Amino acid sequence: MRACIGLLPVTAFSIVLLAMIAAFLGMRLYSVLGKRTGHEQEPVLPRREERTAPTPLRLDDADVAPAPRDAAADASNLVYEPAAEAGLRALLASDRHFDAGRFMEGAEAAYRMILEAYWAGDRDTLRDLCDDDSYQAFADAIAAREASGERLDNRLVGIDSTKIVAVEVGRSEARITVRYQADISAVTRDADGKVIAGSLSDAVPTTDLWTFRRTLGSSDPNWLLDEAETA
Repeated sequence: MRACIGLLPVTAFSIVLLAMIAAFLGMRLYSVLGKRTGHEQEPVLPRREERTAPTPLRLDDADVAPAPRDAAADASNLVYEPAAEAGLRALLASDRHFDAGRFMEGAEAAYRMILEAYWAGDRDTLRDLCDDDSYQAFADAIAAREASGERLDNRLVGIDSTKIVAVEVGRSEARITVRYQADISAVTRDADGKVIAGSLSDAVPTTDLWTFRRTLGSSDPNWLLDEAETA
């Protein structure tokens, strides 16, 4: 009995010591494995809330976003009409750097700048934004207006919608037609400043079709206005 009783303290001490070692190792493991180092592999599947909305496709990706099955319901969410999709595919095949989003931003800015330059008779700005034929048409209209002593007091109230409606790709040139829906306040004054046409208070809804062109492979990224007509 004495021998057995003598072993009990040693055994108890060993158990306590092993427990302390295990606790220490556990804390060390937690300090390493419980922290993110930035090199962990992310989960293959996204979290549930991330799966509720699909990743949007951009027109500057490897391919053009396919036309939706219900085009009538979803067309308002696109920067192009479904009928222009084939042309956009051809353009992307010819120019992998084309970005439809950036193009539309530039096309909207060009619409405003060209209109305001024409109304103000600013030939220099028109020269930079238009090709030769379009510039000449604007310049002739400005000259006729100046000869009659008339001036325009127009204002672009707002652009409601812009969409690509057609894309043509040739061997060396691409042409994109954009439909603008805007509200414009148009007033014409005579040499004395008297209003002879239009209204100062009423904005007129306007739909314009403008076609821009660019030489494929050119180092100049700018698109020039090629044609302008009212739909």
